[in-house]
Amino acid sequence: MSKLDIRTVDVTQYITPLREGGSLPAIVKADDDFLYVLKFRGAGQGKKALIAEFIGGELARAIGLKVPELVFMNLDDSFSKTEPDEEIQDLLKFSVGLNLGLHYLSGSITFDPLASVADPLTASKVVLLDSIISNIDRTVKNPNVLNWNKELWVIDNGASFYFHHNWETWENHLTRTFPLIKDHVLLDRASKFDEASQQIIEKLSLNTIDTIINTIPEDWLINESDTFTPDQMKAAYKTYLNSRLEKINLLVKEAKDAR
Repeated sequence: MSKLDIRTVDVTQYITPLREGGSLPAIVKADDDFLYVLKFRGAGQGKKALIAEFIGGELARAIGLKVPELVFMNLDDSFSKTEPDEEIQDLLKFSVGLNLGLHYLSGSITFDPLASVADPLTASKVVLLDSIISNIDRTVKNPNVLNWNKELWVIDNGASFYFHHNWETWENHLTRTFPLIKDHVLLDRASKFDEASQQIIEKLSLNTIDTIINTIPEDWLINESDTFTPDQMKAAYKTYLNSRLEKINLLVKEAKDAR
């Protein structure tokens, strides 16, 4: 079973919370001396947000989009004991174990729909990717794309795959498109959907999807409230993504009609 080569690092210093994130991510330092944005397993949507963030980020990378390096981050229980803020203290306490980190892009700026750089092909790829992964959170109000070194970087995919919050009904989503694409922050810039869809189909082979899904840490797939086993969940993610790619022409039409 092939997997991605994702590094695992240890958190050595909690630096500051990022208050603009609903899940209170934080800038931390790791034992490799790099800074990361840490997404916590103990935050609101829990481990499912980490799974969505990981799958979405690695799919974006696979289709040629710029994505910060993703790493698995070990957090030990010592950090909560020295944190004075009670909310953050609880977050750290409930996040002991394996979390997800994104390499911190120092000096990056949030995408501004009126002023920022986004070429038509890149914008089209991001829009279609978000249709594929059902990402409801890349809007004008909350862009979740950055400009860094005059290039567009994709971050924050944690609000994707919302079917996984209820495994009893997940198969209902296999036949749906994604009408919420009408609210996408990059829709106005996306004028090369046909070329983008062709590249996505070429890059996202069955093997590529399998490799990404197989890399999800087993621990993230275990929740007391879930009726599915980790293997059933992985199979569901693969089935869902393959069904989305099979209907990519419908997703392209929907996005074109929304412009």
